Amino acid sequence: MSSTAAKLVRPEIGALKPYVAATYAEGVLRLNANEAPWSPIAPGSGIDLKELNRYPDERPWELTARLADFYGVTPDCLLVTRGSSEGIDLLIRSFCRAGIDECIINPPTFGMYRVYADVQGAAVKELPLLAEQGYALDVDGIISNWSDTSKLAFICTPNNPTGNTVPADELDRLCKALVGKGMVVIDAAYTEFADYDPTELLTRYDNVVVLRTLSKALGLAGVRCGAVIGNPEVIGYLQQILPPYSYPKPCQEVVLAALDPANRSEQLRRISALKEQRERLISYCRSNPGFSAVLPSNANFIFVTAVNPEDVIAATEAAKVRIRDFSKEPTALAGFRITAGTAEGNDQLINALDTLK
Repeated sequence: MSSTAAKLVRPEIGALKPYVAATYAEGVLRLNANEAPWSPIAPGSGIDLKELNRYPDERPWELTARLADFYGVTPDCLLVTRGSSEGIDLLIRSFCRAGIDECIINPPTFGMYRVYADVQGAAVKELPLLAEQGYALDVDGIISNWSDTSKLAFICTPNNPTGNTVPADELDRLCKALVGKGMVVIDAAYTEFADYDPTELLTRYDNVVVLRTLSKALGLAGVRCGAVIGNPEVIGYLQQILPPYSYPKPCQEVVLAALDPANRSEQLRRISALKEQRERLISYCRSNPGFSAVLPSNANFIFVTAVNPEDVIAATEAAKVRIRDFSKEPTALAGFRITAGTAEGNDQLINALDTLK
């Protein structure tokens, strides 16, 4: 019996012969990739320029192995990407034929799912979160609306921008229902701030893909490091359309250093501190009469709606604090997403918001 991915992948991707990159070996003179023979000239840059005249490995193998260990999977189940957003793009291009296939998304949610689908020419079916149930995922709606052209369901948990998680049993039910029919892409960008890691679903279902990123909990947004985690067959399809040499050496070095086990205790301390600051913001905003609603959150941000959005904008701008303004969005959820910062940063924000009282 063929796998879910093999049934759904675009025929041209399944049949694609990937580009063969130049190979390298230690101690061998590299004259096979049209590289310059010298390191670049950029004194005073603060960057180690050693061997930057050479392409990086076709794939960042050492980083792949380290990330796989970090996330508790085998290296053949992980693809390093430039942020988890690149993983979204690769999945849509691999599984959705332009003008034929569709993705299912659940607004309000991360806007890049639709952007990448539009770029590919794939249709998007929107099944909104259930506002009256705390913006819960409509699992029954996804299952009942699935069609022969539905290929991918993007599930963001904790969801951006609402901050809530999909219960583990509901995720399991969805994945089980779509085996052989569709791929369930679980965007776990904020899972470090929650209590559940959906990667364990890969041990039971062949149609699960998990997106991870080092931009949030590990504070590495500037190096654009993400990972797609799935069964080796899915990773193989994505590898075929990802260009070689796509992850820069300096970024690899930074991420490898960050993943040193000696740094883990400090990383966990920072995650805990941000969770405390998140709860502090929730408590404060609920006590501030300028806000009409404050959603619970399992991410590193909160979402609030305001009695008078213009007052919030004026107060934060005056205090030189920038929050994400969704107040004019044409959705059922129009408000503000506020990232939990340091204690000092949140002091500055709270002082600004005190003017709403």
